[in-house]
Amino acid sequence: MTPQLNWHSEGQGPDLVLIHGWGMNAGVWQDVIPMLSENYCVHWCDLPGYGDNANVTAMSLDDIVELLLAQAPAAASWLGWSLGGVIATKVALVAPQRVTQLITVASSPCFMSRADWTGIQPQVLTHFQTQLVADFAVTIERFLALQALGSKTAKEDIRQLKAAVLSRSQPQLAALTLGLELLENVDLRPSLAALSQPWLRVYGRLDALVPIKTEPLLSTLYPQSQSYVFTNASHAPFISHLDDFIAVVTDFID
Repeated sequence: MTPQLNWHSEGQGPDLVLIHGWGMNAGVWQDVIPMLSENYCVHWCDLPGYGDNANVTAMSLDDIVELLLAQAPAAASWLGWSLGGVIATKVALVAPQRVTQLITVASSPCFMSRADWTGIQPQVLTHFQTQLVADFAVTIERFLALQALGSKTAKEDIRQLKAAVLSRSQPQLAALTLGLELLENVDLRPSLAALSQPWLRVYGRLDALVPIKTEPLLSTLYPQSQSYVFTNASHAPFISHLDDFIAVVTDFID
């Protein structure tokens, strides 16, 4: 029997699914949900091994996708942040009939830097992996600092993200480790041509985890997609530029 995830829904209108990123939980959407639910039926959950779903285990990206699809709406727009963007993209590839529109925020189909690609340097993820075992709280604190790096509202961004993370149960170490492995190894670039849905890619120009150089590369690789760059945002534009972020998402879906 497939384990059941705890899902939440709010609002009325077209279905919209929100997927959070590594190390976080669905609490990061605390300010986004009330605004989006004015026009959409918003669905969200903690990923397997996180928060309300800390007792659910996933061993791979395919496991995560299967667990999400088991209870997600029959057809919806999917919005994924950071690692959540990879997950949402995989869902769109595996079950295209379930994803009407795809929105990825501060995300990349390939997070790791490679010979032909700009991304995270290997030593950054290696450091996180080592520190996770030693001190979860300190590792998350450093990761939060990276996410807000460069933003004019960095301190406030970090405060909100930290409050959201700590508002729920600490994630499984296994889930955090799997997330880092996915960030290191997943490369969806060869599969992007199979995407059939309208796709919006949202970036923060000051993002330290998803270099802005990936934006024109993906525009070339997948010219059918759209992109929007928040000039003064870092890795969490939905926190640092909430009103503008809602407007961008709403304009795309509508």
